[in-house]
Amino acid sequence: MARGPKSVETRYEEERRALFAGLARLSRRGFFRVAGASAAAALAKGVVWPRSFQVVEVATAAEEGMPAGGGSAGTKKFTFAYVSDSHLYEQKLNDRFVRALLKAVDDVNHLDPQPDFVLYGGDLAQLGQAKELELGRDILKNLKAPVKMMVGEHDWFLDMGDKWRELFGAPNYSFDHKGVHFVTLMSVQEKDFWTERGMTPMQRMLTVAGLDNATQSRFEVGDEGRKWLADDLAKVDRATPIVVFSHSPLYKYYRNWNFWTDDAEQVQDILSPFANVTVVHGHTHQLLTNRIGNIAFHGMLSTAWPWPYAPEGLPQLTIQMNRADPFSQFDGCGDGTLDVLESGLVDKVYNLWDRNPVTVSGSYVASNGTRDRPLATKLPSY
Repeated sequence: MARGPKSVETRYEEERRALFAGLARLSRRGFFRVAGASAAAALAKGVVWPRSFQVVEVATAAEEGMPAGGGSAGTKKFTFAYVSDSHLYEQKLNDRFVRALLKAVDDVNHLDPQPDFVLYGGDLAQLGQAKELELGRDILKNLKAPVKMMVGEHDWFLDMGDKWRELFGAPNYSFDHKGVHFVTLMSVQEKDFWTERGMTPMQRMLTVAGLDNATQSRFEVGDEGRKWLADDLAKVDRATPIVVFSHSPLYKYYRNWNFWTDDAEQVQDILSPFANVTVVHGHTHQLLTNRIGNIAFHGMLSTAWPWPYAPEGLPQLTIQMNRADPFSQFDGCGDGTLDVLESGLVDKVYNLWDRNPVTVSGSYVASNGTRDRPLATKLPSY
């Protein structure tokens, strides 16, 4: 008897199986086949697969004018891209977040010219398990540009970083690139709340992953981390532009959700002697920018899900984001790029996957919001 046409559900399940079969033997050559299977599965369910990096500017780039306080125009020096907060589960449990990370890698690989490097902003895994971290490593290795890794709390608190160190190395490190000093800082240390309670490693991990509970402590860089940072920066001329990568924001945003770093002011004191400092952080899953003294802070988007703004504690230069559509798995999510300027400032491009990109220029931050303000949303705040 002749078979009838396949249903949408059957086609989707076939493509889903093809995706996981490809992930099991993922290589650079096979990446495009797997990414194609992921896109096909999304289309089979009627999901729009948006193409990123539309040529849209919504703010005047800093290099087109004079930076705040005078000086020469800040021409672009180089660009790096970022991908962050993918929260991967094991393949058999959740393929949505896998597809989103595949999309981000594909987006960055289509940038022309390619960025100098790609920053992964932390929370590669959801529960810090070896298979989650290995899956993320196998997907990220298909990026064309070199990858710089930063750890998040979801990557760390199952085994206190043992698997992370095995795969990616030390959580604190620095490097110099084209006259800029970059620092990757482990900012999600916590005081020991687990030993006295007799928690298992997974109980500790689940507690940290919960964020809004009274059991765990707040994040911190910690005494050892601050000493490492001070020693590292002691060798750097104070006129050198500094870019710091941290997972948690290095300021106090909203304590109840642990959008918070307890020793933020002490870290800021270490950074304050430098002329231009930019901190790029993950964790908050939202379009967010701030300025404290000489330090500009930019939050990164997540590929997994968007987070709403907290009910209090928004910093002075927060950029209002539109409401995310709860029926679109990509809305409010994304990746992006940062143009590092000769002036030491950065232009931060938020590539929202289901919306036009948003640019937060260095001149906007340096002028405390008086110049080159990004277009405001027409939707009400929430």
